Amino acid sequence: MNDPSSVQRRLGAHNHARLTPTVAPPTEADEREAVELRAIERRFVETERELVSALATEAPTEADAFVDWFQALELNGPGQRDPLFCALERTASREDMVWFLRQEVAGEAGFEDLVALTQVKMPARVKLELARNYWDEMGRGHASGMHGPMLTRLAEELGIKETDPDGVVWESLALANLMVALAANRHYAYHAIGALGVIELTAPSRAAKVNTALKRLGIDGAARGYFALHATLDVKHSKAWNQEVMRPLVEENPALARPMAEGALMRLRAGARCFDRYRRELRIAS
Repeated sequence: MNDPSSVQRRLGAHNHARLTPTVAPPTEADEREAVELRAIERRFVETERELVSALATEAPTEADAFVDWFQALELNGPGQRDPLFCALERTASREDMVWFLRQEVAGEAGFEDLVALTQVKMPARVKLELARNYWDEMGRGHASGMHGPMLTRLAEELGIKETDPDGVVWESLALANLMVALAANRHYAYHAIGALGVIELTAPSRAAKVNTALKRLGIDGAARGYFALHATLDVKHSKAWNQEVMRPLVEENPALARPMAEGALMRLRAGARCFDRYRRELRIAS
């Protein structure tokens, strides 16, 4: 099966079933399919790794230098300063924004769940920072402040059905599938650290532009709270992630710089692939 759309839709369905609580045990047919899909997932992730391998070798293995290299990805990493977001901010119609946000909702794998999966058996200092991040994602114990439901409220305001795959491009599904693969497999745990960290690093500027676009189109503050919040809070999260997660990991074991660099670059490249597809669909010049 070489068609990327078919592959990513199968992986997406597999991940939904894999992470959804249930009381029914898998059948033998389910288990056979799961084995097949895990092999497909592994090939997908390893292909993505190969595509960033050369660039990842540039990451320093000294802790402070690694953090500097990582922070520079906000300016020079794949997909950064993509013209898509200025176009959305200034000229996108409501129809364009609904299409774009349908892709964003589909590509959202649940940051809080990814953090929860990634933190398992991590060192205490790292685990504590991931716990602080998770607590923020969970609205600090208040349902109204939980980040996932904020995005759901915006989707509902715009008439987007989160479970409806129609109209979702494969690149968006691949982004979500990549993040689940990294967080759910312990041999990719440090890749997940890099990928999640680079989301915190690069999201604020894009979130601010999306929030401005939604405000221009008359979407009220409550509905666009997800993007308004991430335009500011992720700046704080990124600084803490860099200093309390990645820096101590590299300081303790310099060899961890490579998988974290690969994870960050894989996530950025997957995002850049989405942005390119979105621009083509929305007829925005590159």
